[in-house]
Amino acid sequence: MTKPVFIFSDQLLGYKFSNNHPFNPLRFKLTYELLKDAGILTDDQIVKPRKATDEEIKLVHNDDYVNAIKLAGEGLLPKAQESSFGLNTDDTPIFKDMHEASAWLVGATLTAVEQVFEGNSKKALSLGGGLHHGFRGRASGFCIYNDSSIAIEYMKQKYNARVLYIDTDAHHGDGVQWAFYDDPDVCTFSIHETGRYLFPGTGNVSEKGAGKGYGYSFNIPVDAFTEDDSWIPILEESIDEIAAFYKPDVIISQNGVDAHYWDPLTHLSVTMESYRKIPQIVNRAADKYANGRWIAVGGGGYDIWRVVPRAWSMIWAEMTGKDLKGPLPEEWRSKWQEKAPVDLPEFWDDVADLYAPIPRKQEICDKNDLMLQRALQHIRNEQKSM
Repeated sequence: MTKPVFIFSDQLLGYKFSNNHPFNPLRFKLTYELLKDAGILTDDQIVKPRKATDEEIKLVHNDDYVNAIKLAGEGLLPKAQESSFGLNTDDTPIFKDMHEASAWLVGATLTAVEQVFEGNSKKALSLGGGLHHGFRGRASGFCIYNDSSIAIEYMKQKYNARVLYIDTDAHHGDGVQWAFYDDPDVCTFSIHETGRYLFPGTGNVSEKGAGKGYGYSFNIPVDAFTEDDSWIPILEESIDEIAAFYKPDVIISQNGVDAHYWDPLTHLSVTMESYRKIPQIVNRAADKYANGRWIAVGGGGYDIWRVVPRAWSMIWAEMTGKDLKGPLPEEWRSKWQEKAPVDLPEFWDDVADLYAPIPRKQEICDKNDLMLQRALQHIRNEQKSM
């Protein structure tokens, strides 16, 4: 039986816009060290990534854009061209050697793909990836190169794979959706906070695909303040139905953890209970419908001290059949507490009274359930017609 693999090296920590930018690669190192200190990540499970080639990046991104990223990272891109490539915004500022740093993240996700499809493993985790807002010719929302889209196209071309993409980030997985919107060989599913309040403003339930890809794009926009007891049942029902309907060769999941109540950039109210359940739901679907093949990448998550390390650790725990319960390793807490601007949590799970009761709770649950039923209507219509 093949063992899950964890893709990591220090090269993946170079994707850093600035010291004050919310997308901080330190969260990756914090997770890595938490897993090591918890004793569930060992050196023989770690696979070093390779750097993606220009040709691989151009499976999705166009020539002009890749060249612009290279020039920008060297300080040579004319200022008049920056905005046309989505660069030097508050979200996606230019930083030195940004092409190289981005190519390492893409290469890490491709390394995960190769580990799975070359038979070395059934499951692979590449937390440096998940940059789901990147477009063919434009950076967006902290994302330069869209590693998930590149990995999907790579799987299609090299392994003739039929791919199910699952995105549980609080922000809509717009870049991946639009890249394969008319492609029947890729099914995309995104659950996210409604675009009424949150970037990128897309991901409506009516976005179902186009042309031959119609019916293979699924979106469930949930209301602000959505909690575990609405989020989890929606995921359980939707992922199982979509995977059963699509019958993928592989599942790639984007694991943004910014739906947590503590996240500073979103308005949802899920807790570690959801981040314990999400990997279980995805893994079960992979085992049942995709011959066990599951590639997981990272994504959003901006409470890097209290939320991201614990939540991302749950993915690896599920892949390796471990159960993370009780107190966090004291070695990890004592090592990082002096650097953290907040009190680090003591336990893997959140306390029961993390926040005050949410008003309109039943109304929120009812609206979310309506979105679920609308999103899955296509599948149910297909089943009725058979």
